[in-house]
Amino acid sequence: MERARLIQTSLLVFLLLSLSVSYVHCQATCVGFYSKSCPRAESIVRSTVQAHFQSNPTVAPGLLRMHFHDCFVQGYDASVLIDGPNTEKTAGPNLGLRGYEVIDDAKTQLEAACPGVVSCADILALAARDSVILVPTGRKDGRVSLASDTTYLPGFTESIDAQKKKFSAKGLNARDLVTLVDKHQRVII
Repeated sequence: MERARLIQTSLLVFLLLSLSVSYVHCQATCVGFYSKSCPRAESIVRSTVQAHFQSNPTVAPGLLRMHFHDCFVQGYDASVLIDGPNTEKTAGPNLGLRGYEVIDDAKTQLEAACPGVVSCADILALAARDSVILVPTGRKDGRVSLASDTTYLPGFTESIDAQKKKFSAKGLNARDLVTLVDKHQRVII
């Protein structure tokens, strides 16, 4: 009898701890985090991203890239949005980031709807998520795959001039080369 009671008590304690951990975890981050404190938060960000995308479709990959750059440094904390000298925003790899105006616009609207509630880190995360959804679909799968076609890819052992020629053949310039090669090297490292 004592053993059965101990097992029941242990199970009850375990269950309560499990529930409290789940509850605490959702207090930090979870889907629908703002459902009570700012119910329109996600729809405000989504409509803001859509509006900017309509006038400038390049904002979609820009927001995703900004979110990646933010995450890569200190985690998802929106530190890439901080203005000032010698901030992440002014660092070389971040000079080409696009989409700050989308985040600013969403933040302005959210502050009007729910002052001081929605973090910039979440606005950036939601904007990146929503930008991915806007990427048009309808592409066709390739039916041919030839190793010889990869000769058009720039190789890391090739000279800069050879890489520039390959980029130029695809309608890309030297800035595109530097941006893509730099990002590729960072992924490899």
